[in-house]
Amino acid sequence: MSPQHASEKIPQDEKQHIEDLRQRLSAKIQREYQKGVMRRDAHPKTHGVVRAYFIVEPDLPPELRVGLFARARRYKTWIRFSNQSATIQPDSKRDIRGMAIKLMGVPGKKVLDAEADATTQDFILISTDRFVTANVREFAGLIRAMTSGTLSVIWYFLTHLRVGLNLWHSMLRHANPLQVRYHSTTPYLFGDRPVKYAVIPQIRHLDRIPDNPPDDYLRRAMVRQLSQEDAVFDFMVQFQTDPEKMPVEDPGKVWPEELSRFRKVATIRIPRQYFDHPLQDEFGDELSFSPWHALPEHRPLGGINRARKVVYEAISRMRHGHNHTERKEPEGWDIPGMESLDQSSEGSRFLWGSTTIFRKHGQP
Repeated sequence: MSPQHASEKIPQDEKQHIEDLRQRLSAKIQREYQKGVMRRDAHPKTHGVVRAYFIVEPDLPPELRVGLFARARRYKTWIRFSNQSATIQPDSKRDIRGMAIKLMGVPGKKVLDAEADATTQDFILISTDRFVTANVREFAGLIRAMTSGTLSVIWYFLTHLRVGLNLWHSMLRHANPLQVRYHSTTPYLFGDRPVKYAVIPQIRHLDRIPDNPPDDYLRRAMVRQLSQEDAVFDFMVQFQTDPEKMPVEDPGKVWPEELSRFRKVATIRIPRQYFDHPLQDEFGDELSFSPWHALPEHRPLGGINRARKVVYEAISRMRHGHNHTERKEPEGWDIPGMESLDQSSEGSRFLWGSTTIFRKHGQP
């Protein structure tokens, strides 16, 4: 574990609650996926895994030129959009949506000892500005209740009203994953200062939820938009300016923007492309995302992130072992098995990103 930051206050009983989470979530997916492909314990439903560029802004002021953002550069990136619900269900159900970003070609040692030499940097964001619980103890209690039956769940929410309110605030319906504002909810280092991240879409034409939507209408909305135009997002950081009103150890509290505005440090451009292919979905399902795939300058902070380090690692290893798939960080946009696609077809032309499409936007 990296050295504790001054803003972090680690409870004495946190490790036992993290271990309880690891055991319960591991047992849960073992029960649910005894046969067939084992999926993630959360965010199992993929709307799409797409190629993107993460473009660091030029001429950032000195306080923003930190780590990954020290100089203007463009990184090839994979982005996975998903539903959080552990049960794969129709997109019309209220849910939290996920945006998991994986940059490639990032030099420097990373904070995960087992993958210190990996060249990836991950950012994990969801479609709400607050985490459901205040700390690991509260989150472990929520998972314990949810794996113990309906009465346990009711009692838990009656005795944890803010958790219920945060969950109610977070569970929404959306029209298009490419038109959602995403948040880290948990804090991270930015050099030696805590920040939170937000990803804000640049929207030209706002979609509406269709009448009688099909179960996978969010994927269809992505397919439709990316067949016609790029999707563009602003990647923002918000510095902690008041440790009391902007706590590191309680991601269930929103950091007020009137105390610290979000500042743009990069552009995410998802070029026009075709991604709706089973092999690309399988590739995305095999990817492992973790906030701990990070440079030391962007180390995760707080108890929920400390729990993620243990739980994400355990679930990833279990999932790949069960599925007999290699656990490996990607180094580029190539997907094994897709080289044999007919490159003359319209679908594969978009899938591989034709030179025409990329040159249109000044990219090689």
